[in-house]
Amino acid sequence: MGQAADKFFTSENNLHPAIRISHPIKGRIPEAMGKPAELLTEEEKTIYYERMAFIYEVPGITSTVNGNKLSLSIGGVRAYNSENLYGKKTEEHFKVFIGFKNHVCINLCISTDGFLDDLRVMSVQELFNRVFQLLTRFDAERQINNLSTLSEYALSEHQFAQMVGKSRLYQYLPLKTKKTLDAAVPVSDTQISMIGRDYYENKSFCREESGDINLWKVYNLFTGATKSSYIDTFLDRNVGSLLFINSLVDHLRDKKQSWFLS
Repeated sequence: MGQAADKFFTSENNLHPAIRISHPIKGRIPEAMGKPAELLTEEEKTIYYERMAFIYEVPGITSTVNGNKLSLSIGGVRAYNSENLYGKKTEEHFKVFIGFKNHVCINLCISTDGFLDDLRVMSVQELFNRVFQLLTRFDAERQINNLSTLSEYALSEHQFAQMVGKSRLYQYLPLKTKKTLDAAVPVSDTQISMIGRDYYENKSFCREESGDINLWKVYNLFTGATKSSYIDTFLDRNVGSLLFINSLVDHLRDKKQSWFLS
């Protein structure tokens, strides 16, 4: 992925990737599958890390939204829990993205246009090609314009409380009702509680004295909460957060119906 970024951004000095891994998993080689654990030799033992997230920052491409510096970032997730490690070799699974990183809070801002949630490849060259295609079609200016628009709309304290409360109720809705909604709640109940807490306490994105809070701040409360997710789910929840907030924009701007603010 770094090679694709270097080739695409030829005039930029890309940083080395930041990498985070999950807990180690102790295993064994295929030939020792039926052998008791206490009889395994050191040569038969294996160890791997089930999940890995990585990100490259492109420092020369930046913008400012609502006073926050954003830099273009590229990254992805490799998770072995989605693979059959002891079966016949099949396509390898990746999640990859291109979006912006908020330097105030290190939140990621990712849209559906900059995200491949189930990239399946059989070779490194195929991975390179698919990532390069993602970089080619990503419209950075359009995403910045979309993010900038969020600060133009605000929720009152009543509307914010309504949105939080209905988000907690969302998981109990009948499936038929969920299908009629413009957006799904992208975070867990625990993360919704974090968003409610940070409405009052977050130093960068808390409410105004009036109780109002603009949607740029709400969006960052959501993307901040997603950072407590597992490595292989936080990208999906991050993308879902922008879809959810955009549905609130549609309600406020175009008077479209919103179950979360009705």
